[in-house]
Amino acid sequence: MYTTSQPDPVRLEIFKNLYQFIAEQMGIVLQNTATSVNIKERLDFSCAIFDSSGLLVANAPHIPVHLGSMSESVRSLINDKGNTLKPGNVYLSNNPYNGGTHLPDVTVITPIFLESSEKNPSPIPNAQYFDFAQYKCPMPIFFVASRGHQADIGGISPGSMPPHSTTVEEEGIIFDNFLLVEEGNFREPTVRQHLANHTYPARNPDQNIADFKAQIAANERGVQELCKMVLQYGIETVQAYMTFVQANAEESVRRAIAVLKDGSFTYKMDDGAQIKVKVTIHPENRSATIDFTGTSLQLNSNFNAPKAVTQAAVLYVFRTLVDDNIPLNAGCLNPLEIIIPIGCMLNPTYPAAVVAGNVETSQTIVDALYGALGVMAASQGTMNNFTFGNEQYQYYETICGGSGAGINFAGTDGVHSHMTNSRLTDPEVLETRYPVLLESFSLRPHSGGKGKYSGGNGVVRRIRFLEPMTANILSGHRVIPPFGLNGGEAGKVGRNWIQRQNGIEENLDSTATVEMKTGDVFVIETPGGGGFGKFS
Repeated sequence: MYTTSQPDPVRLEIFKNLYQFIAEQMGIVLQNTATSVNIKERLDFSCAIFDSSGLLVANAPHIPVHLGSMSESVRSLINDKGNTLKPGNVYLSNNPYNGGTHLPDVTVITPIFLESSEKNPSPIPNAQYFDFAQYKCPMPIFFVASRGHQADIGGISPGSMPPHSTTVEEEGIIFDNFLLVEEGNFREPTVRQHLANHTYPARNPDQNIADFKAQIAANERGVQELCKMVLQYGIETVQAYMTFVQANAEESVRRAIAVLKDGSFTYKMDDGAQIKVKVTIHPENRSATIDFTGTSLQLNSNFNAPKAVTQAAVLYVFRTLVDDNIPLNAGCLNPLEIIIPIGCMLNPTYPAAVVAGNVETSQTIVDALYGALGVMAASQGTMNNFTFGNEQYQYYETICGGSGAGINFAGTDGVHSHMTNSRLTDPEVLETRYPVLLESFSLRPHSGGKGKYSGGNGVVRRIRFLEPMTANILSGHRVIPPFGLNGGEAGKVGRNWIQRQNGIEENLDSTATVEMKTGDVFVIETPGGGGFGKFS
């Protein structure tokens, strides 16, 4: 007989993998049932499970910027709705000022209860054999959530990634703990009304609805699997091991912190803004203070990163310093004190625009932290966000580049690094679904910084348009190169340009919106990673 006061090492490993397996199963359902290329092909989504307090327990290896911030969305729902949460209800949220990242990333949250009634039958399998009187509870015992990047959620440009937005309203439609499913009934008319009732409405509500339903289905798989665990092991054991898994992650991070040294770093961005971070290690209790005081104030551009995104970046960095195979969860944050001044670009106030903060500034935060800790040179430091579309088509992709070199390893060519983990759409799918031609996609030689360990190379991507559309690029490191460390050279900056059908070339800034005509080619050259150590 196992007690739940102390973890059994074998069971700890079993439960750690079970929780992660559930999140992975959710992801498989979401991929299989989604409609948009963004979710189905690019896998720009994340799934995770949370305890009764909304703290992250485990996740599938999806998108780090999603996973480290989703807990804030779940906790916001708990704080906002409290005792009004009911079995059979599902909620929708993308508010960057309430735990969200940017508006295209929409989170579907399902509370899990262990009470049943004729109106709300329990999700527990074989419920007729389950003693509900023993476990009846008015509040959720767990939460599951899935976050997917919508192909379009409104805003001033198709794809909802406008390069030049200055307020969050220009970036799309906000869902703030919106009741998506009420006691088992999908509220489609209300959802459609919300998607349309905006100065810049959603361009393809049918696709939004389809992807929302896919996220609901993914969550339902998580509900079913967690309830199977409860049926097999008992609620006390399942909840106890959620705590043990978080405590194990906390201890692993503390061990990693114990070998670190104090450091600071200031990293400038293409627009002149800077991120300043100071890391102070406290060896007496193996904890760390991460202080962003001195970072630029809130910007008039959209490179502001919501607090949840900044926290996700910090969580990611310290998780990567751990050698143990642990899930990224709330326990990783316990040894960390994060200081982010209110009103700076890493903790902006409403209605600041934030669409680039999630995808671009998050990458800069990560590299600045690695620079402060002295463990790794900068990676390409951008997601190279490319969108195009019109009223009929909306498409979004992020493009790989070079990763940075480290103390004993070289960078990697042509990979998604750090806060992104999506893939590119297969050329056949891209060209079937959209009126474009992928003219070429190749590595960019000599773009990685030289060093004892060299940085990885970026890529060159050329897309020819077969009919007129609006295209947008939202990127970084077109002016400031990704830094090298310990004498290593910086990576080569990226470049955005257009080759018009008449042969004229037009250079573009880091962020740009352009009208593409039939036969025009949009060319994106992504940055290389920085080198580490002197080249000999």
